[in-house]
Amino acid sequence: MNSDGNTLAGQLGHARRQAFVGRATELAILGSALAAEPPGPAVVFIHGPAGIGKSTLLHRFADSCRDAGHPVVHLDGRLLDPAPRSFEQAAATAIAGGRAVLLVDAYEHCQGLETWLRERFLPRLPDGVLTVLAGRRPPAADWTADPAWGVALRVVPLAELPRTDAAELLRIRGVPEPAREAILDFAGGYPLALALAAARGHTGRYGETGWKPTPDAVTTLMRQLLDDVPSAAHLTALRVAAHSFMVTEGLLRAVVGEHDSGPLLHWLCDLPFVQLAPSGVFLHSLVKEVVDADFRWRDAQRYADLHATIGSYFLEQVQTVPEAQVVTAMRGLTYLKRYGAAAPYYASVGVEGDVYEDAVTPADLPAMRRMTEQCEGPEATALLEFWYARRPGDFLAYRRSGTGELVAYLAWLRLARLNDDEKAADPVVATACAHAERVSPPRPGEQVLIARSFIDPQAYHQRSLVMQLMQLHICVGFVRTPRLSWTFVVYSNPEVWDPLMTHLGQQHVPETPVVDGRAFTIYAFDWRLLPLTDWFTHTAPGAIDAPLEPPALSGPAAVILSRDDFEAAVREALRDWHHADGLATNRLLATRLVANRTDAATTPVAVLRGLLSRAVDELGQDPRRAILREVVSTTYFDRVTTQKAAAARLMLPWSTYRRHLQRGVRFVAERLWTWDVNSGPSLLPPAD
Repeated sequence: MNSDGNTLAGQLGHARRQAFVGRATELAILGSALAAEPPGPAVVFIHGPAGIGKSTLLHRFADSCRDAGHPVVHLDGRLLDPAPRSFEQAAATAIAGGRAVLLVDAYEHCQGLETWLRERFLPRLPDGVLTVLAGRRPPAADWTADPAWGVALRVVPLAELPRTDAAELLRIRGVPEPAREAILDFAGGYPLALALAAARGHTGRYGETGWKPTPDAVTTLMRQLLDDVPSAAHLTALRVAAHSFMVTEGLLRAVVGEHDSGPLLHWLCDLPFVQLAPSGVFLHSLVKEVVDADFRWRDAQRYADLHATIGSYFLEQVQTVPEAQVVTAMRGLTYLKRYGAAAPYYASVGVEGDVYEDAVTPADLPAMRRMTEQCEGPEATALLEFWYARRPGDFLAYRRSGTGELVAYLAWLRLARLNDDEKAADPVVATACAHAERVSPPRPGEQVLIARSFIDPQAYHQRSLVMQLMQLHICVGFVRTPRLSWTFVVYSNPEVWDPLMTHLGQQHVPETPVVDGRAFTIYAFDWRLLPLTDWFTHTAPGAIDAPLEPPALSGPAAVILSRDDFEAAVREALRDWHHADGLATNRLLATRLVANRTDAATTPVAVLRGLLSRAVDELGQDPRRAILREVVSTTYFDRVTTQKAAAARLMLPWSTYRRHLQRGVRFVAERLWTWDVNSGPSLLPPAD
């Protein structure tokens, strides 16, 4: 065993070596490619259907390479951003040279990079580096049609295990000899079906000679295997893995608690249908579908509860992880949307890995002009140039993974600093701003975002892979933008997007501006009226046939006060501290500051008193402001009859007392204002 044998990675590597069976031919091909000098094959392309054992083979080869002292870079296509720059960063060790080995598993998820890999990345790798690509689909015809790759590429289709190897796999997994033949007749040499049948241990009914395993067979095996999971906690961990894009110890901790999360993750890693990645584990796709569907059928309420818990975890991750990790966290969050009524909008479309997001550069402008002219017309093209000249950082490019070619762009405008000329230039932006000003104006420092232009000539304003990537970016903006007030999303075909936008709480702006003869529907949302956590909870799956409905506010719509009105309400609340009837009519009770924290056990008046008390206490945390705390507390909390009586109790001159009181009240109002502004989408810190 390696020196890391005491680590989880070392233990798993040792277990893989002990349990690995067969594939001698494939390992010999890989070993020969690694040992050979040029012009031997530099790339081995392994392909085969789901469950045939590609990941197992790659893990075994990686262990052998490490044992021989070769650096190994093991990438998982499901976790890669399909952009050349991101791929190069992930493969940096291989690029450095030496007898390195670059393994790319689940290659079908980044197969859009195939042209770039073949023509640019792989030819630049140093001599001696072996690249192994493993995916469900065979290589594109361009590989085999190019004579230059005739020697450098070796294509290896992965078939079922021979019967002798399949029998040995069952023996190693502890299946009694009398039962092996029945399982072999049932599962053939299909490794996933063999592993599931061996784990299940029920063999009497698997004797249909000549029958080949199919997803239906795996489904049958998986449903039976669920009955033998060791405990309820283990079953929950399996269901978490099935319902999530990827499972980590942090996610398990959020569901089952600190004590059980580590052991349960170890148990998951040891299952025959689990695949490991550097940042978590995946269930095999067929198993995911079976486990999740089984759970939903058995207990719809617990299924919905688990969905909400997992969603809350990823929502917090999206809000708190570093910027470099936020897209991965958002993928985990939006992955959950495929389980609800909005599934048609979130299910996979197109070929994964074909397009990646990037910054727009001035060199992209000619292509952007052509795309805009084609999709919308000359007036829209002029607006593109207008906005790009003023806000180039508000544009996102979407490029072909293999070539870097621009295929689409998004204009995601931040409107907090609009001047009158900008409002007048664009009828769509002007309509959105007028709606916000009319309904509930943004307050100083609050942000306004508008998804102004989705330009994709191949699928203009239709469901597509590019549109999903654009919407992913917009959702990050929903969650990560501080002090967000309004967002607007603009489509030209409401018949396609109305159900989804209604479900997400986005409301029609009454006016429909026209550009180049095309009417645009604007969907608006005031994030100050509904906590982000409540907004996400509404997307829980519910009944399978539940309709798409808008989210309902948990209480009356929040009141958005101007800064001056807010401070005046704070002063009134302090004066009414001892008068519940007065506090009960205070305008602060209708703000989200109070409404978002009120529940069945806590009255709005109690919440307001708690927040006021906390703000006053914070005055005393700075010794320089301690006197302000004493002045405010004595004046409003100590039942003095007049302010002059308070000044006398504090032994302060009247003018000094008045100055301290004004400063202290302004501080309290400022603290409550900050909490109110930041209570959505960010979570308000708890009040003591």
